[in-house]
Amino acid sequence: MDVKNNIILAMDLMDLKEAERVCESINEYIDTIKIGYPLTLAEGLSTIGFFKDNFDYKVICDYKVADIPATNEKIANQTFDAGADAIICHGFVGSDSVDACKTSAEDHGGEVFLLTEMSHPGAIKFLQPNADEIARMGVEMGITNYVAPSTRPERLSEIRDIVGKDAFMISPGVGTQGGDPRETLKYSNALIIGRSIYNAEDPQKATKDIVDSIQ
Repeated sequence: MDVKNNIILAMDLMDLKEAERVCESINEYIDTIKIGYPLTLAEGLSTIGFFKDNFDYKVICDYKVADIPATNEKIANQTFDAGADAIICHGFVGSDSVDACKTSAEDHGGEVFLLTEMSHPGAIKFLQPNADEIARMGVEMGITNYVAPSTRPERLSEIRDIVGKDAFMISPGVGTQGGDPRETLKYSNALIIGRSIYNAEDPQKATKDIVDSIQ
């Protein structure tokens, strides 16, 4: 997946009109958006089509799918049927549950991103000790897209070593959570940035400043 300026907008505003305003102001800088439960639950699955039709964005649905295989399949199918380009799933649930999302993605011509480790402090206790094994599982399954945290560059480096140089890795936590853009891009292919952009007084300037800082 190619990502313009190595930036994915994490759109977690819960009002579609406000989200549209932000996207209109930064549209020249991005071509990929990540939406999660906040906006989807507030405005519905039609938000996927909204961003694709109005901005021609690639849409990654960050639903962190983490259920039994049959339920994962239903969630993924609904997501791709609504027009999503990719879905993010948790790896800790095991290969059978991940494979349900992977198969759905393949059936719909979409992509799956495997979440290895999250960016918040609480992830250190339970997810981090198993993140390397999750990444290895993904490699064994033939998964080529991964999510790993920008807030811990040393972990990015370790996960990159596991998944290999040709894997596509995206990283949340840049900006508000403290992740450094330039440091992150030493290991990741794209930054996931949300609040630092959509909560900024001037989202356009905030985005341009980030683009300038990494070029």
